[in-house]
Amino acid sequence: MPKRILQGEVVSSSGNKTVVVSVERVFKHPLYGKVQRSSKKYHAHDEACQFKVGDVVRIQEAAPISKLKRWVVLGTAEAQQAK
Repeated sequence: MPKRILQGEVVSSSGNKTVVVSVERVFKHPLYGKVQRSSKKYHAHDEACQFKVGDVVRIQEAAPISKLKRWVVLGTAEAQQAK
């Protein structure tokens, strides 16, 4: 089964080897048709502690690493698009 890959902004990097990534999604309301934005925060594993607040990163699903961490940081969004 393929693993999901999401893109979001780092909102916290205060944990050891952990970053909190806020992923925003845009959708239309099913009845009223208004465009809405909702966001969700994910705890992701950052082995090298290289990402700081404000970085746009891509994260991928992984096996549980700790109580909250179920995602791994792949890298910055700009570096992934350059490949």
